[in-house]
Amino acid sequence: MATTVPTFTASQVRAAEAPLLAAGIPLMRRAADALAEVIAEHAPTRMLVLAGAGDNGGDALFAAASIAASGIQVDILHTSDRVHDEALRAATDAGATSVRLEETDPAAYDLVIDGILGIGARGALRGTARDAVTALLPASSRVIAVDLPSGLDPDTGEADDIVLPATTTITFGAVKVGLARREGPRLSSRIVFVELGLSLQAADAAGEASVDEVRRG
Repeated sequence: MATTVPTFTASQVRAAEAPLLAAGIPLMRRAADALAEVIAEHAPTRMLVLAGAGDNGGDALFAAASIAASGIQVDILHTSDRVHDEALRAATDAGATSVRLEETDPAAYDLVIDGILGIGARGALRGTARDAVTALLPASSRVIAVDLPSGLDPDTGEADDIVLPATTTITFGAVKVGLARREGPRLSSRIVFVELGLSLQAADAAGEASVDEVRRG
């Protein structure tokens, strides 16, 4: 059943996360556990993880570790020269395999995890990330976007044509304004909002959005 919730800007979300991170609250692990649950509900047989350099990439890789440990084939495509090292080790130790774009068959996957960019990014996808999404766009794979579809502006909802439309978007801590504006609703599709205990007040919200499910992370 759809629920209307307040939306917040990227800067508001980062400010609300800061004291929890300073206190050692494992927000990434909590987000990854929630992501792994949603992935498991999609029952993939072979999964591709698009892993960027930031926290979204870390979320995706820690979740990939859980899925690979259950015996599902998981491939990881790095979209940046940098990676969350601990999360990558967890994923590869669990059996996930790193692959290169030129050896990847987009049609081989029934689920793609978009963990390329997070709320700190602005503008269109570039480099390997753009090449990977361009290659995957014609495929019929289901897509789970981590926090928001990569290439969608978290505040304005603007995006160009090279963005993977999500089957499900799982967004953490707060629903970002861009998910409800301009291209946001089309690209995010079904929204699962995972509450992480951020101190955000509805009176300070930038807007509101309808989400399909609310969970505790």
